[in-house]
Amino acid sequence: MKQTKIRLRSHMHRATVVVLTIAAAFAVGSSTVLAAAPPAKNPQSGSVGLEGTISSPPPSRGATITTPVSGRAFTTLPATVNGLCPEGTMVKLFSNNIFIGSVKCTNGSYSLEVDLFSGRNDLIARVFDDLDQQGPDSNTVTVTFSDASLGAFESRVSLTSTYARKGANPGETLTWPITLSGGTGPYAVSIDWGDGKPITLQSIPFGGTIDFNHVYDSAGLYRVIVKASDSKGTTAYLQLIGVANGGVGASGTKTKDGAASTAPVTQTKYSIIPSILAVPLILSSFWLGRRYELHVLRRRSSADISS
Repeated sequence: MKQTKIRLRSHMHRATVVVLTIAAAFAVGSSTVLAAAPPAKNPQSGSVGLEGTISSPPPSRGATITTPVSGRAFTTLPATVNGLCPEGTMVKLFSNNIFIGSVKCTNGSYSLEVDLFSGRNDLIARVFDDLDQQGPDSNTVTVTFSDASLGAFESRVSLTSTYARKGANPGETLTWPITLSGGTGPYAVSIDWGDGKPITLQSIPFGGTIDFNHVYDSAGLYRVIVKASDSKGTTAYLQLIGVANGGVGASGTKTKDGAASTAPVTQTKYSIIPSILAVPLILSSFWLGRRYELHVLRRRSSADISS
């Protein structure tokens, strides 16, 4: 009788294995079909990638200008402006309400080399978050600049841009419009893009808005320094923030400003449909095995009674 039980269990095991093998093959086949089929419209039947921006309130705290102090008179440029700022924001500096430079706030402070207008300059620092939402204005610092090399009716060359921060994907061309005005042409313009590549040098015969192009190889934030000189020897400065957008698979790098770029992103996708389809087959396999066992037991009992 002991041998019979072992034999019966062996039969039930073989029947279960056969059905389980069929269920597993069906599950694998279903997975293969799903992978080869086009993306389904129903979000529950596949994996859907979403990308968006979560809104947040604008910065509640503004920057401060600690140096220079009001009343200082400059005779040489560039002028260095230092101050405190909310971590992670971008600081834009304005003179007489005209944009003159930008920098990323790092470790709660910033330092920026800027150009000044001849005469009076009212300096204000404004902070912006990643959504370009503006925070409160800083304190106003009033300084003056006089250039003894210029005549009474001569003006200095100046630089500005409609973009304080501009970006492109790594490997793609970043086009940045820079406005050149004042002074006497022709002009010599140099741009240090902050990534260690050779400085862009260009001769400009007349003032106006000129598009400059550059390609960043790695994701990150870069300090861009623009300089322009005219035929009279006057010089203008403009500091900006270049951005090489991060993304899936971007290698972790460090920029000249010390900011880390976007780290690699790994996405894992699961498909539960083949498993759901296999569950009824697995349950039915045990039911069939149980019926087979009872059938063999009845036949064995009938044979014992007959003998």
